[in-house]
Amino acid sequence: MMIVAVIQARMRSTRLPGKVLKDLGGDTVLGRVVSRLRRCHLVNDLVVATSTDPADDFILNECRRLGIRAFRGSEQDVLDRYYRAAREAQADVVVRITCDCPLIDPAVSDKTIQAFLDVRPDYASNVLERTYPRGLDTEVVTLAALECAWRDAREAYQREHVTPFLYQHPERFRLLSVKGDHDYSQYRWTLDTPEDLEFLRAVYARIVDGQDLAWQDVLNMVEREPDLAELNRHIIQKALHER
Repeated sequence: MMIVAVIQARMRSTRLPGKVLKDLGGDTVLGRVVSRLRRCHLVNDLVVATSTDPADDFILNECRRLGIRAFRGSEQDVLDRYYRAAREAQADVVVRITCDCPLIDPAVSDKTIQAFLDVRPDYASNVLERTYPRGLDTEVVTLAALECAWRDAREAYQREHVTPFLYQHPERFRLLSVKGDHDYSQYRWTLDTPEDLEFLRAVYARIVDGQDLAWQDVLNMVEREPDLAELNRHIIQKALHER
């Protein structure tokens, strides 16, 4: 079974343009995401899914630097881009990761993938019922289910946000919610605004040389230094289908 993580990335973010190539502790945001996902034990391959917009040539160049494969497709129809990227990578199972999660934790992603492998639903994720901080988001879907969404989704937001068609139709797809032991969903560790970038840079500035940063380390930071979490606490969270 080929499990492929498809990383969604583009330059034209509305609230923080070019965020995926911003510097974060000496590497780009995309570089951080790729580096962390390469530590997943259950992912066989990685691919960055970007668009054919000329602005995303910069992402293509960064993928070359990182030694990771890139796929270019529709800017607005991200579902089509994901499906075609997965097909090209010969994926049986697709792990959806967005590039605004530079604290993505390989252990959390592996946990979500393992739950998928144990139960064999059509779709599993840790965002249906949030218990992890926003920014550890991992969705796992069979290629067959993704193809159904690709074929049948009609609404523009379903095409733009890839997975809504799946979890909006529990009568058609078997869904699995993966939760942690405690609820930390009040924390925002994703990148969408300048305030988010300030928070993430503050976290990376506190990393000890060579530290293999786990999400629990970040949790310890924000509990030890509550002012860290205040940097972006006021940012309005997007709805599930707007991620």
